[in-house]
Amino acid sequence: MLSSRQRSKLAGLAQDLEPQIHLGRGGASEGIEAQLDKLLTDHELVKLRFVDFKESRHELASQLAERTGADLVRVIGNVAVLWRRSHSPEKRRIDLED
Repeated sequence: MLSSRQRSKLAGLAQDLEPQIHLGRGGASEGIEAQLDKLLTDHELVKLRFVDFKESRHELASQLAERTGADLVRVIGNVAVLWRRSHSPEKRRIDLED
């Protein structure tokens, strides 16, 4: 569980990122889930843009975060920010320790 301070730091880091994954007509399919899982493994912090399903973006973002073991940092507009700490200490790019 992220603290508000950690969420704020992650949201600030995500500000300069482009969305790396787009959720369209296919919805939150297994393919999107697998792609998101790989992106989280590679980058830790991922932006997801909702092209479709905009009315249910909060629920879908929460479900994807839960299914990938990530934390939902924030949903702003049609973009969700997710974060998952790398299991490998050598691959960790983001330090949330204050």
